[in-house]
Amino acid sequence: MKTDVFASRHIGIREEDHRHMLETIEVENLEQLIYETIPEEIRLKKPLRLDAPMSEHGFLEHIQELSEKNKVFKSYIGLGYHECITPSVIKRNILENPGWYTAYTPYQAEIAQGRLEALLNFQTVVTDLTGMELANASLLDESTAAAEAMTMLFDVRSRDQKKNEVLKFFVSEEVLPQTVSLLKTRSTPLGIELVIGDHTEFDFDTDFYGALLQYPGKQGQLFDYADFVSKAKERDIKVAVAADILSLALLTAPGEFGVDVVVGTTQRFGIPLGYGGPHAAFFATKEAYKRNIPGRIIGVTRDTDGNPALRMALQTREQHIKRDKATSNICTAQVLLAVMAGMYAVYHGPKGLKYIAEKVHATAHTLADHLEKLGLYQGNTSYFDTLSIKVDTQLIKPVAEARGVNFLYVDEATIAISVNEATSLKDVQQIVDIFAIALGKETIEVKGLTTVSAFSTSLRRTSPYMQNKVFNSYHSETELMRYIKKLERKDLALNHSMISLGSCTMKLNAATEMLPLSWSRWGNIHPFVPVDQAEGYQIMLRELEKDLNEITGFAGTSLQPNSGAQGEYAGLMTIRAYHESRNEGHRNICIIPASAHGTNPASAVMAGMQVVVTKTDEKGNIDLVDLEEKVVAHSENLAALMVTYPSTHGVFESSIKKITQLIHDHGGQVYMDGANMNAQVGLTNPATIGADVCHLNLHKTFAIPHGGGGPGVGPICVAPQLVPFLPGNPIVKTGGEKAITAISAAPWGSSLACLISYGYIKMLGEEGLRHSTEIAILNANYIKHRLHGSYEVLYTGEKGRAAHEMILDCRPFKQHGIEVTDIAKRLMDYGFHAPTVSFPVAGTVMIEPTESENLAELDRFCDAMIAIRGEIDAAEADDANNVLKNSPHTLSMVTSDSWDFPYSREKAAFPLPYVAENKFWPSVRRVDDAYGDRNLICTCAPIEAYAEA
Repeated sequence: MKTDVFASRHIGIREEDHRHMLETIEVENLEQLIYETIPEEIRLKKPLRLDAPMSEHGFLEHIQELSEKNKVFKSYIGLGYHECITPSVIKRNILENPGWYTAYTPYQAEIAQGRLEALLNFQTVVTDLTGMELANASLLDESTAAAEAMTMLFDVRSRDQKKNEVLKFFVSEEVLPQTVSLLKTRSTPLGIELVIGDHTEFDFDTDFYGALLQYPGKQGQLFDYADFVSKAKERDIKVAVAADILSLALLTAPGEFGVDVVVGTTQRFGIPLGYGGPHAAFFATKEAYKRNIPGRIIGVTRDTDGNPALRMALQTREQHIKRDKATSNICTAQVLLAVMAGMYAVYHGPKGLKYIAEKVHATAHTLADHLEKLGLYQGNTSYFDTLSIKVDTQLIKPVAEARGVNFLYVDEATIAISVNEATSLKDVQQIVDIFAIALGKETIEVKGLTTVSAFSTSLRRTSPYMQNKVFNSYHSETELMRYIKKLERKDLALNHSMISLGSCTMKLNAATEMLPLSWSRWGNIHPFVPVDQAEGYQIMLRELEKDLNEITGFAGTSLQPNSGAQGEYAGLMTIRAYHESRNEGHRNICIIPASAHGTNPASAVMAGMQVVVTKTDEKGNIDLVDLEEKVVAHSENLAALMVTYPSTHGVFESSIKKITQLIHDHGGQVYMDGANMNAQVGLTNPATIGADVCHLNLHKTFAIPHGGGGPGVGPICVAPQLVPFLPGNPIVKTGGEKAITAISAAPWGSSLACLISYGYIKMLGEEGLRHSTEIAILNANYIKHRLHGSYEVLYTGEKGRAAHEMILDCRPFKQHGIEVTDIAKRLMDYGFHAPTVSFPVAGTVMIEPTESENLAELDRFCDAMIAIRGEIDAAEADDANNVLKNSPHTLSMVTSDSWDFPYSREKAAFPLPYVAENKFWPSVRRVDDAYGDRNLICTCAPIEAYAEA
């Protein structure tokens, strides 16, 4: 074994296992398997042109050298991004811990109670600080959250407003520029007219359905919005506020002056800047909008025994489930970052947060006093952490940059300075010295922080927050370390066993790929620094774009979309812009197969397109006759086809090139959903099948960990004709020559997370990437053959092969009274997370083993599934008291003095010998979703509840 070859560490199957596996699936070699799986006409004829693979040690040396090209200045740029301090106990035990970062979205609540509790903490912090009734479990970034607020308020506008077709939305000119850009992107396809102006001069008599305000304003000015909100309510205009979350420890909560939505980012709660992300946004609103709120909500319910349990509440609100009826395509969150932000609040508690906020404010006020003593005018009459200094910026900028300091240069005569948690007295002195030198004056010594407030008492917060026990219990490192570990033990993650989710590709997230995320030279770069200060990032991002172009066969890539759903939307918006550039803006029909993921139709509607669904045939392929009928019928207005390849059914459709040619013949563009790219890399690609744009889930194929439901990165790769329209940013130049407005807040989206995929590609190289794909296909077909006779595979390719995943039909088990959910819950007793349940076909499971699983783990999983089939056969339809219906079995249940079940405790908890070697205990019995939805509780219990208990 070559110990310096990364592929041998990433790929789980040993060479000595190949013969056994190939014999099992009845092929001579891997080449035969691939020949029988992927149609010959779309196979790549030449190897990918990628750099020779690096060893893990070589990559770490390389990424260290790249990091040293980044200039880590003290950045006081603000605009929603601030340097902060990540407590080491959180960095070590969450950010760097695979028990947290390799977990999947908590759809199987019984084995996700730890991160569900951490997210409930996050929601509670947000509701408390914003003064709202309800918060979701995070969104992608502040700008995206603001856009979701705009569309949610549009969706809930009054009957009169809908009747009058009121489509105007007011945006204060104080709103962050990247947010305004993203609002333009989202509003245009929906026919919403954005009106940007001075909120102090807003005409409440005009026809608006909503408004967005910034609190504090983009250059720090603090406004009292109570009068604005009051007047808006009188005219039924709903108001959203984008708020700085740390400031809310001192300032009046927006909910207290009557707003309808509060959004923002929790980045400054211990999350590294990371050149733009990933960070966790927040979205808080009124309970009246609980069924309209985008994203996920974690709620309290009970389990079978009546004990408290957590789960994702109101899952019908997951907007992609509504498909083309959705008002949002949000199907992901930033769970890992939300967990970190929530733990930051747990660690510091209400007193600690207030102390940090007061120190930040005192630092800003102290700096203002000293700059005014130098004769400078500070323009903000009321502020929290940001000053607006009137001065010749050309005098200041060279002096500041020579000393490694960045300010926000607003215009030729205005500089904004945003201080933060990490700003020390020494830093304040440095800033004062810079201005003194630039002005040719003697500096003034900074001796200490002022205690005087720089905002009026009318804006000072008087209401309490974070009174719950959890925020007042874990303030020493020992306490927090143990609390984090207690929650981690309740969660099944990839460091325990295989997570075989079809279409979600839960593969190894190698430690070497992850390590650089903790390095300050990657973590502490503001997204709006001059690009020459981020040379290391720029080299890495350009190389990643180049490699993704090569892998997909396309001409250009945008890394800006920070989730798969955002990538879908971005791809469709580039298609929309392309048609408009050709004076064919009338093209608005998007054809989508019935089997597509729900984000596809949701994204199409958000892009202003009309969805036409095409059928799939009995083999799971696109029905060519039905497709052609619909293409011909809509030829003049055809904008796009959205297709997943291999199909969502796990099959490489041999007619794919006919399909894409048909779309092109009728003037449309082809969007390929990259969810199943793990079956393509190095063997075929989107360009070869005839697509024009695809999004890639870097958190699937390219090894970014799911983090319990985010971070994700969803870049788009496009053909030459779409390159000019790749998305831009209003602050840092990026995108194409005719760039559409922003898709996410930061110029390159979640840049920090892109380091992982960069490492994955650079260490595997062409041969490793291709072999990974081959082994993913081998593993899937091995499982398929091992389960043959126990489960029916619903769809296969023309030669009987699965791609990298397969769908097992569990609907026949209804005759035994067993539902697919029972299988999912019983798998927990065997130590496994369930495969994808009831997607894309109700009553089925979709299995994807990935290339990083070893043969012993594949066999354990197959043994578990075969054993469960035996349990199904033994079940009686009229008797629900069986091992499947009662699963999962908890430790307290199995060790109870009473045991009223017709099977043994050993059968319940240790059904196969391997389980005893590495037992995972679900911490609750089966959760009651319906009870939780009827009794919606989405925050921690108040401290009084603990006192009463």
